[in-house]
Amino acid sequence: MPRTALRICPLCEATCGLTLTIEGARVTAARGDRDDVFSKGFICPKGASFGALDADPDRLRTPLVRENGELREASWEEAFDAVARGLRPVVERYGADALGVVLGNPNVHTVAGGLYPMVLLGAVRTRSLFTASTVDQMPKHVSSGLLFGDANAIPVPDLDHTDHLLLIGANPLESNGSLCTAPDFPGKLKALKARGGRLTVVDPRRTRTAKLADRHLAIRPGADALLLAAMATVLFEEGLVDLGDLAPHVDGLPELRAAIKDFTPESVAGACDVDPDTIRTLARELAAAPTAAVYARIGSCTVPHGTLASWLVDVLNTLTGNLDRPGGALFPQAATDRTPRPAGPGRGFTLGRWHSRVRRHPEAKGELPLSALAEEIDTPTPEGEPVRALIVIAANPVLSAPDGNRLDKALDSLDFMVSVDPYLNETSRHAHVVLPPPPPAQSPHHDFAFNTLAVRNQVRYSRPAVPLEPGRMAETEILARLILAASGTHGADPSTVDAMVIDQTLGNAVKDPHSPVHGRDPHELAAQLTGTDGPERRLDLMLRLGPYGDGFGARPDGLTLARLLDHPHGIDLGPLRPRLPQPLKTPSGKVELLPAPIAADLPRLRAALRERPTGLVLVGRRHLRSNNSWLHNVPALTGGTNRCTLHLHPEDAERLGVLDGAPVRIKGAGGEVTAPAEVTGAIRPGVVSLPHGWGHDRPGTRQTHAGREPGVNVNQLLDGTLLDPLSGNAVLNGIPVRLSLASVPAALAPEN
Repeated sequence: MPRTALRICPLCEATCGLTLTIEGARVTAARGDRDDVFSKGFICPKGASFGALDADPDRLRTPLVRENGELREASWEEAFDAVARGLRPVVERYGADALGVVLGNPNVHTVAGGLYPMVLLGAVRTRSLFTASTVDQMPKHVSSGLLFGDANAIPVPDLDHTDHLLLIGANPLESNGSLCTAPDFPGKLKALKARGGRLTVVDPRRTRTAKLADRHLAIRPGADALLLAAMATVLFEEGLVDLGDLAPHVDGLPELRAAIKDFTPESVAGACDVDPDTIRTLARELAAAPTAAVYARIGSCTVPHGTLASWLVDVLNTLTGNLDRPGGALFPQAATDRTPRPAGPGRGFTLGRWHSRVRRHPEAKGELPLSALAEEIDTPTPEGEPVRALIVIAANPVLSAPDGNRLDKALDSLDFMVSVDPYLNETSRHAHVVLPPPPPAQSPHHDFAFNTLAVRNQVRYSRPAVPLEPGRMAETEILARLILAASGTHGADPSTVDAMVIDQTLGNAVKDPHSPVHGRDPHELAAQLTGTDGPERRLDLMLRLGPYGDGFGARPDGLTLARLLDHPHGIDLGPLRPRLPQPLKTPSGKVELLPAPIAADLPRLRAALRERPTGLVLVGRRHLRSNNSWLHNVPALTGGTNRCTLHLHPEDAERLGVLDGAPVRIKGAGGEVTAPAEVTGAIRPGVVSLPHGWGHDRPGTRQTHAGREPGVNVNQLLDGTLLDPLSGNAVLNGIPVRLSLASVPAALAPEN
């Protein structure tokens, strides 16, 4: 007989609750969990396809080990023996920084990815860390670090209560939201309009989200920071700045006004292609709304001034008094956050504590730019050893980083590489060892990262819906064993990793006067932890010490794992609430409106006032039934609108002689690709668009369906040299490209 089980969806940032139908050990259907305290039954096509992804026949079921140049199936013991033999000699001979670690986006979607990578980095002590953050949201981390003193203190729009929402470079009707965890984002936007609120969307494409808006501005790509700076200038010029209750918590207002005074609506209009009166209207409407929030995402991060744009988003929220107030932009409080500290000055946030070896890129949040990974492997310098070994966890940088062809070759030159990945994909095919985690139904789920970005405070946990298949290894155990192998303690019991973390955490907590367990016996506390394994005991620990926790009995009605398990649909912790000044960790203990690194980067933004692209520029796009390169092997999630086509405006198509469906050659600084044209009025003239995550045509992979319709890798058009200097984030949008017809010799085809 079929049975049902609850599971939180791990396929995007919305974190919707699912009800799975299971026959035997197979998930046969998925629907929204109507009783889920957060998503309340909402589901998108990705969640509905959970069973198909879970049962994908191309998922690896046993480890692979390279022997005589070929990957073969191996036992887990063989695989970890090979990892230990491959990694330790590199570290011992060349030093810790010769071992690189690459973390992909899926790490923030699993329990294992939330608990173990930072332990791995602490154990191996390498500075050669590269993650998906630097091809996505690193500018927001940097701007938050500089403004608030904490790179993870990211305010989110209070979608359920705001009267006015300004969206920039975001398309949540397709992405389901990002850095703003909100199940049924489309429904929340419709509810905003239904209660009389206003939605404005700034985007060079007329996306599904833009079609819902009261006003859509088709801005020139990459000009977001200029537009936002001009809006801030209008607020100052017209006396519309009103900090309200924020005033005691803000520093640098006069300095900010002086620093941005050159960015008037008239001065930015040409570069933005938005007329001055419209810019003034945007600023006035934002100031006049009873409550308002500015929210920007990947379109404003992956541009030359990504950090400045991210900074200006929160500058506008602050100047209008909407930061940290209901209906504005608030700081969520996750159940597994650290015990809240009393408000007061902190250490702040520092950039450039070390630099990459080849081009001297400064680190940001402990990371080096993913764009620099290939050169850090293939370029010798006198300054230090190149990366000679690599640990890649749930990442596919051959597709997600600029110039995948160069990285493809660089990976082949490594002394050793281990991938933790369920697929043999464009990156893991280079590994000497591949360690495959089990399907999602066989894994637990708790959103450590996304609950810190949620539009409502809540906590949910799903145990595995299906028992671990014989021969499989839990992802948590895989990563624990990987830590032991990489750190020189191969063969130790993997449970010692969790025990060590618990001992260290409790040892620090009992010494902390602000902790609810200050002065207590850490061994006695550890004995109280519940759970079936080390990861659950660690979750119980985090819940008990967190802001809603029981403090190991100090607050009898507080959270514990046992209480959470008694609420399978989750526990609602209430709406977002004002929290300042507690989240602030700046040296002043205030919101520092004009941090020195930001001020130093403003001359570069002033230079952009004179820029006018003369040819075509490229932007990316997202699809509702996709998530980066993850899901193209699931037939139900490809086809239809989820195709790798080049969007271009009818005027550009006519000028270039391009017919709908015709193959078009797109050339950029890093190379060229050919894709079918899709002529559409949903994109502004002078701009073309290719989706991200495609290019499944390299030999040696095992993704059958993805290989049938591989698409092209848009990041191959980039050579990796264009970065936002403050964050190291790759510039993926607004890059110049040239088009020509692919069906005739290039010399005879018209070029833009």
